[in-house]
Amino acid sequence: MRTKSILTEAKQIERAVTLINLGARLQVLESETDLSYERLLRLYKEVSGKSPSKGQLPFSTDWFMSWQPNIHATLFMNIHEYLNKVAEMDEIDTVIKAYQLYQEHTQAQNLEPLLSVTRAWRLVKFVDNGMLTLTKCSKCQGHFVTHPHEVAKHYVCGLCNPPARAGKGKAAGGLQMH
Repeated sequence: MRTKSILTEAKQIERAVTLINLGARLQVLESETDLSYERLLRLYKEVSGKSPSKGQLPFSTDWFMSWQPNIHATLFMNIHEYLNKVAEMDEIDTVIKAYQLYQEHTQAQNLEPLLSVTRAWRLVKFVDNGMLTLTKCSKCQGHFVTHPHEVAKHYVCGLCNPPARAGKGKAAGGLQMH
């Protein structure tokens, strides 16, 4: 398990501001910086111009398993895994950079990014804790987010075997299958 490194207060604030600008929930900031709750609350209001959202963070792995969220989660996780291999960064900085690249990719495809930075952060936690994993598709060889007990040898991803209604109209978020 990776830990956060000891950073200067200025770097902690910079990291918090980046996360706030990406739309992270306050619980993510608390977890990933050493700044006090009061300091983060003031910073959040200053940067975003509003109070942070209240309530629990999403905790279920199920959201990542439905067809379209799974494609987005898979895109994000593959970017994240690539960055882990090629760049030496603190874990949260890898999440931030992977999320920024995910946003750029979805925007370039004229797609609405389904994954929030908070869900992306939670996804990485799920993978790190063995609650989700990346499984190779037996048809396309891509690596997709799955539950760890998925039968890897015969796994077929949602792109090779989309659900019957996938890609139909606006409800599909503009994703077109070819």
